Amino acid sequence: MSEITESDLRKPRSPLKVTWDVWSALVLREFTSRTTSDRMGWFWMLFEPLATIAVMMFVREFLRNSMSQITGAEYIPWLVIGLMCFYIFRDCMMTPISAINANKSLFSYRQILPFDTVIARCVVGGLLRSFIFLVVISAAIAIGAVDFPYDTLVVFSNVLGVWMLGSSLGILLAALSTLVPEVGRIVRLLSTPLMFVSGAMFPIERFPLNIKLYMSWNPLLVSIEKVRLGFFQYYHTIDNLSDIYLWSVILLLLGLGVLFHVRFATRFKMM
Repeated sequence: MSEITESDLRKPRSPLKVTWDVWSALVLREFTSRTTSDRMGWFWMLFEPLATIAVMMFVREFLRNSMSQITGAEYIPWLVIGLMCFYIFRDCMMTPISAINANKSLFSYRQILPFDTVIARCVVGGLLRSFIFLVVISAAIAIGAVDFPYDTLVVFSNVLGVWMLGSSLGILLAALSTLVPEVGRIVRLLSTPLMFVSGAMFPIERFPLNIKLYMSWNPLLVSIEKVRLGFFQYYHTIDNLSDIYLWSVILLLLGLGVLFHVRFATRFKMM
């Protein structure tokens, strides 16, 4: 085994190595903060979707809501999958908004950029919500409430699409809300209505045709419906759900977000 010389220790790290080290440290810091700062943190992450599911079950059973009739799928598994996907998206979109302002003390280190703190929150938010998704779905499969996915590759690729869609939008919103604080407030107000127009709680097939046409342009709805298609073999939804459209939107949002962070990186550090 060769000995490590003093010159090896002084050898500068490559930019990619520096970036990897920074991201690893920030992800670990963010993960520790999210999971240990609040003793009830894990409970609330699990309770929130389960409480929403319970409310929708009440609406279905006691009010006999016709919107809960799903073609080719049971309503409760259909609802669980939609809500879990939506919470992955929402966490990746919302948590990065305050990342820059919350981590100003770290910007005194020249290796750390505001963009790095945003990426860390997107990664941690997606990992935690995906883990909750896996736990809930595994438990539902174990008790027979949900069948094993019909096409696991479609499920995996489109859960990743939900994650990337929320993260790309979160990266863009983090920059915009730092420049214009009102943007963050508006996004928080719109996050709840977004749940209703993304097909997470109500089947899009039940909406009038003219409304359905506009809703079909929502990339979040496309990704959620594709996840459901991976779970339910005989599930019917709108036609022309395009992966190309979904990933084109993701790349567009991601590109805009990165451009804003590059353009205003110095300003973000000084704010």
